[in-house]
Amino acid sequence: MKPRCAVLDDFQSVATTVVDWSPVAADVDVVTFADHPATREELAARLADFEIVVTLRERVPFPAELFDALPRLRLLVASGMRNSVIDFAAAERRGVTVCGTASSSAPPVELTWALLLGLARGIVPEANALRTGGPWQSTLGADLYGRRLGLLGLGRIGGRVARVAAAFGMDVAAWSRNLTEERAREAGAVRAASKEELLASSDFVSVHLALSERTRGLVGAAELALMRPTAYLVNTSRAAIVDQDALLAALHAGTIAGAGVDVFDAEPLPAGHPMRTAPRLLATPHLGYVSRANYETYYGQAVEDIRAYLDGRPVRRLG
Repeated sequence: MKPRCAVLDDFQSVATTVVDWSPVAADVDVVTFADHPATREELAARLADFEIVVTLRERVPFPAELFDALPRLRLLVASGMRNSVIDFAAAERRGVTVCGTASSSAPPVELTWALLLGLARGIVPEANALRTGGPWQSTLGADLYGRRLGLLGLGRIGGRVARVAAAFGMDVAAWSRNLTEERAREAGAVRAASKEELLASSDFVSVHLALSERTRGLVGAAELALMRPTAYLVNTSRAAIVDQDALLAALHAGTIAGAGVDVFDAEPLPAGHPMRTAPRLLATPHLGYVSRANYETYYGQAVEDIRAYLDGRPVRRLG
């Protein structure tokens, strides 16, 4: 009997059509799932008969308890080459090989600007008003030229966001714990600033940090209170970096002009979640990595990972 491969969270039902799975088709029975299990117990029951699992980004945590509940599991493929929700020690104890794939920084950079521009020019309310017979011009757009963009994080993604900002004629400041003036200058016309100065002086603040114990809750009520009432916050990085309750409070109180958010503390976002109805919020369902080119890379290299594992020569191992 062929080993079974589960492809999780294939919400668009495209995992087996955007790339060619024929290199493993004769040796593996591939099953895709377009829904997201509500509980870990439901996930464990679903995956009980699978030897191979393909998971997207950090959407599904794989703690020790889940590995213990999946004795048949032998290969876990995660998109990207870094994953903070997989217990690699537990995988090793259970004899599970964990492999990754490449991941492009271009899609999240582009979505960051889609959110920022959408907020600045009121694209959603204006488009909705146009389609529903609402007022002709109801918002006053926020300018980008000559305004300051503050970047929390100036790595691979933050650096590319900074270069786009320069094309718009924006002043760019950046902060991270280890950022130096020299490193900031290497990213272009970027000035290193303290976190407090950046939050207080920026017209737009965009988050581009990796999630760690040092960055979890980095932007809370005190940090949001530093922002101008005309300023916008964009988070396409990780939900836990921004205190969601504090952000909701700021949006309801109007202490910031608005926020663009692509990441949430629960995904998919439950129907009654307050982020679905918060004012001054432009929200998207974690689209940062969702592009055809990225999916071609993710699933194409997932097929390569599976083929290499079956041949006894695993590639792109994580952990």
